[in-house]
Amino acid sequence: MLVLARWIMRGMPQAVAAAALTALVPWLFWFSAAVAGLVTLRRGMTTSAPVLIAAAIPAGWWWMQGDAVPLASILLVTLMATVLRSRMRWAEALIVGSVVCMAMVQLGIFLPAGGTASLLAELRQSSSEVARMLDQLSAQGVDTEMMAAMVIGGATGLVVLLAGIACLALARSWQAGLYNPGGFREEFHALKLSGKQLLLLVGLMVLGVVLAVPAASLLAWVPLLVAGVALVHGFIGLKGMSGFWLVGFYALLLTTWPTILIVLLLALVDTFADFRGRLTRSD
Repeated sequence: MLVLARWIMRGMPQAVAAAALTALVPWLFWFSAAVAGLVTLRRGMTTSAPVLIAAAIPAGWWWMQGDAVPLASILLVTLMATVLRSRMRWAEALIVGSVVCMAMVQLGIFLPAGGTASLLAELRQSSSEVARMLDQLSAQGVDTEMMAAMVIGGATGLVVLLAGIACLALARSWQAGLYNPGGFREEFHALKLSGKQLLLLVGLMVLGVVLAVPAASLLAWVPLLVAGVALVHGFIGLKGMSGFWLVGFYALLLTTWPTILIVLLLALVDTFADFRGRLTRSD
């Protein structure tokens, strides 16, 4: 893929064409977002505007068809790339991305065009068990439409945020491969949250509970999770361990909830303990 990234960065026409075509093809929006992120990281928001527009037009067409994920992902990656380029801090880019994604969920951007009522009606018709469960929840005083909106919006927002972070990492790795070999690995291995950043995330979670904004509580922990993943990468890198350890780690991370909780806890403690710094000094 680095060869393709090199071709994209040869000129603006190539970048515009790659961003537009991949945004138009279903399930390739992530590549378009990565292209927009790469050009933004390398040349800045102003210069990359044609690429962003070229990616946003077909993604906007998909939004008109009822799928807001491509456009939201492209805009989110471009925003995080702008923050990362100007501040050179991954943690700040992740926090900004999380806050923007919270706002998108709260505004209902990811909800179906016809609302959740039609979706619930289809679910009732398709399954008698689901219909019975919804009736029971309604009898208990639960607003099933609001609950469905929370679940759909929150889950979609979480997917968009994780996909956006992955696309930004891909764009940063392309940039490092083309202009600063090894830079992305060193940068990602050093990622950790400061005490103030951790307090900000905790504050967002608390506000989400107090103000009944579930998106804040759902998405605020994502930067901490990424910091925990970076901690594992950094530890394995410092120890010179085989890449199979990373394969096993991601297999556990994607399949077991306890692993996610452990990674979050490690990232939380690392904010104050600085495991990688201690390990480097001991070596």
